[in-house]
Amino acid sequence: MPKNFLNKRVLFNLMVAGLLSKVATLRLFAQKKFVITPEQYYILSLLVSSGPLYQRQICEQSYKDRPNMTRLINILEKQGLVKRVPDINKRKVYKIFMTEKGQEVYSNIKPYMLSLRDEAVKDISIEDIETCIKVLDKMKDNLQSHAKLQI
Repeated sequence: MPKNFLNKRVLFNLMVAGLLSKVATLRLFAQKKFVITPEQYYILSLLVSSGPLYQRQICEQSYKDRPNMTRLINILEKQGLVKRVPDINKRKVYKIFMTEKGQEVYSNIKPYMLSLRDEAVKDISIEDIETCIKVLDKMKDNLQSHAKLQI
């Protein structure tokens, strides 16, 4: 395949799909007047799927740097949605736990996020979605070394 084709189709479509996803999510959160941002929701979703995590783990999974993550967690903590619990073995290391209030906020937003996801994959076969996920995972692996973040 010519490089020009790949540049125009693959990376451009990925960028546009990501941008449209972000805009649609931001609009949804604004319309529904959710008390958190999509970024903060993503942190809560990580805690739901993985249980309590160290800040470094959240940074790695969300591709956010430490200062941004500290800011996001501070906001969630002020709202009572997460709490920092000191690690018993290390000083200045905290594990992030979701509170009951955080679980409630997450649960209220989740159906809307699932609906948006369903809209995004409407009229796409399960097989095509599975292939897309495999291809995107491979592309992520290929690009990982070119996008090292300071976490």
